[in-house]
Amino acid sequence: MPVHRTLVSRGPRLLALTVIGALLSVGAAAAQDGGLAPADVSVTPESLGRRLFFDPNLSLRRTQSCATCHAPERAFTDPRGNVVAGAVSLGDDGVSLGERNTPTAAYARFSPKFHVNREGLRVGGQFLDGRADDLAAQAAAPPLNPVEMNMPDEAAVVGRLKENPLYVEAFENLYGNGILDDTTAAYRAMTESIAAFERTEVFAPFDSKYDRFLRGDYELTPEEDLGMTLFFSAQFTNCNQCHQLRPTPGAAEETFTDYSYHNIGVPPNRELLAATGRDDEFVDKGLLEHPGIDDPAAAGRFKVPTLRNVAVTAPYM
Repeated sequence: MPVHRTLVSRGPRLLALTVIGALLSVGAAAAQDGGLAPADVSVTPESLGRRLFFDPNLSLRRTQSCATCHAPERAFTDPRGNVVAGAVSLGDDGVSLGERNTPTAAYARFSPKFHVNREGLRVGGQFLDGRADDLAAQAAAPPLNPVEMNMPDEAAVVGRLKENPLYVEAFENLYGNGILDDTTAAYRAMTESIAAFERTEVFAPFDSKYDRFLRGDYELTPEEDLGMTLFFSAQFTNCNQCHQLRPTPGAAEETFTDYSYHNIGVPPNRELLAATGRDDEFVDKGLLEHPGIDDPAAAGRFKVPTLRNVAVTAPYM
């Protein structure tokens, strides 16, 4: 077995992650535009959500949509390569920067609502600190975030929806006459539509080499087979201790994260702190930023990311 001896010499954990990254990569999702053709105003929440997801008019200067930072061609991460090697995203104003790497929106629907599991671990939620319970709550935040889409309030966003006759008819068909006259209800309907789109298979195709292997449609190479074995090995790597959702290896619809929270000691990014105007002593407290959590032990913990498409979603952490 000379191939295996050579591969193992690289280090089991590095090999496992390198190979599993290649196994879990897929092509660009088929979601390159907003959909919702003019003749199709009967629509579904999913097709309306698709249009909203790609609409830059929902940002203050009309330059940024959800897809700007969650581009399908980059596995729903930010492809723009902004300052600090693309570590964070540039806002609608062309100046403001986020303070965390934009997580992929792919497979996000599998993250459960934030809760404490039977082992006493905090699990789930959306965002890297779990502060949004579900996809709709997550979708509600970026339009109003000053360093993202920068809209002043929900009423301003709903005003943009009213500008588009297609939206007016679609919202009324789906959510009732006069829905856009109730700002709170209209904003909630908007976020629920985006969430409906994010729950489609466009965001979770399960069509990587690994998935095709499970279905019997692909034969692993020796390197891929060894990498998979190492990844799921309790003896050599323990990668799957945090990066496995289903109870057993080889289960369908594996997202390669258990959605728990950990502090793995990543040091501060000094270049990023300087770019965002933060003091050198600033520390992102991670899970401790979640509303209602005041446990000091939560500081520095972040949600375990999916390894789906990890080969194309750098930079990390």
